[in-house]
Amino acid sequence: MLSAHLTAIGTWLTYPSCLCLCLATLLRAAPSLRSPDQRGLWLAVATAGLAMTLDLPAVTRSATHLLGTSHTVDLVRNLTGVVSAGAVLFFVSAPSRNRRLRTGLCVVVAAVLVVLTVLDLSAPAHAGHSVIAAGGPSPSSAYWLTLISTHVVADSVCVVVCCWYGLRTDDRPLAAALWLFASGTALAALFWIGRLLPLVLDAPPALPYLPLLINLHALLRAAAILAPTAVTLARTLTDARTVWRLWPLWRELVGVVPHVVLTRRSSRLLELLWPPVPRGLLAYRKLIEIRDAMLELDHYVPPGLPVLARERLRPLGLPPAQTDALALACVMKEARRAKLAGCPRYESPAESILWGEWPALLTREEQATALTAERTHLVALARAYAAAPTCPFATAAVTPVR
Repeated sequence: MLSAHLTAIGTWLTYPSCLCLCLATLLRAAPSLRSPDQRGLWLAVATAGLAMTLDLPAVTRSATHLLGTSHTVDLVRNLTGVVSAGAVLFFVSAPSRNRRLRTGLCVVVAAVLVVLTVLDLSAPAHAGHSVIAAGGPSPSSAYWLTLISTHVVADSVCVVVCCWYGLRTDDRPLAAALWLFASGTALAALFWIGRLLPLVLDAPPALPYLPLLINLHALLRAAAILAPTAVTLARTLTDARTVWRLWPLWRELVGVVPHVVLTRRSSRLLELLWPPVPRGLLAYRKLIEIRDAMLELDHYVPPGLPVLARERLRPLGLPPAQTDALALACVMKEARRAKLAGCPRYESPAESILWGEWPALLTREEQATALTAERTHLVALARAYAAAPTCPFATAAVTPVR
C-alpha cells in the first residue's frame, strides 16, 4: 500500500517538478551566465531540466506519433543527461581553479557521449531505450552500464564536495544552497542505482520509487539555484519594511532639515513602488538621512535635557531599552520644536544625543553588523517617536550655557 502511494505521488509530481526546474533555470539564467562560478551549476540544472522534459510522457508520445519510435528522443535525453553530469563535475571543480582538471572533465564527457552514441548505433534495431525491455536491456547492457556509472560517479563526487564545503562555509545562504543541491544530487544517484538493479538482479525492487526520487531531485535542485533569488527577495522585503517604518520619523526630521535629503517622493507608498534611488540603496539612504538630520538637530538640544528625559521616564517602569528610545524620541521632538521656533543653534553641543551617553538599544548577540544595529536602533526610535508625547518637562531643562 505504501509503495503504491509513493509511486502515485512520484507520478503526480512529474509535470510540476519539471515545470519548477525549468522556471528556476529561466529565472537564474541571466545572473548565472554573468558569474563564472555559477555557470557550471546553471548548466547542470538546465541540462537536467531538458532531459526531464524529454522524458515527459507527453513528449514521448508526441515523438512516437511523429517519428514512429521514441528512439531519437531517448538517445538525445540520455546524452543530455550525460552533459548534465559533466556540468555537475565542472561546477564542483570550480573552487580548485585547475584548468587541466576542467579540460580533462570536458574530454571525459565528450568520450562518454561518443561511446554511448556508438553503442546505440551499433546495437540491433530497437524502438526505444529501456532497462527492462522484453528480451533484455535496450539498446544493450553495456550502454546502460556506461550511462548509469557516469551518473553515479558524478553524483557521488558532487554530494561529497557539496557537503564538505557546506560544513565549512560561514555563508548561510551558500550553505543552504549547497545542502539543497547535495540532497537533490543524492536522490539522483539513488535513482540511477535503482535503474542499475534490473541489470544485476532478477527482481526490480526499486523501480516503483524511481519517479518520486527523480522528481524530488528536480525540486531540490530548483530550490538550490533559487537560493540567491530568495535571499535577494528577503533582503528587498526587509528593506521595504524598514523604509515603511522609518518614513514617519524621516518625514518629521527632514522636514526641518531638508538639505540632508538627496531626493524624495510624495508618499511612502510611492517611495516603495518607484524609489528615487536604486532599490537596494533605499533603506540605506533613509538611515543616512535620518542620522544626518539628527546630527544637525543635536545643536538644538539644551544641555541637561537628555539626562532629565531619562530620569522623568524611568519611574514608568519600562524596560531600559524602551526607556532610552522614548527619552531620545522626546529629546528629538524638543530639538525639532526648537529648530522650528528659530531658537539659537549651539555650535558645540554640551551633550550629544547621538554618541557616548546614549546606550545601544541592542543586545550584543543582535549586533551582527553596524548597519543591522543602526537599522534596529532607528526603527525602535521611530516607534518610540510615534508614541511619545511632546515632553512637558522640556522647558525644565538646565539653563543653556553659551
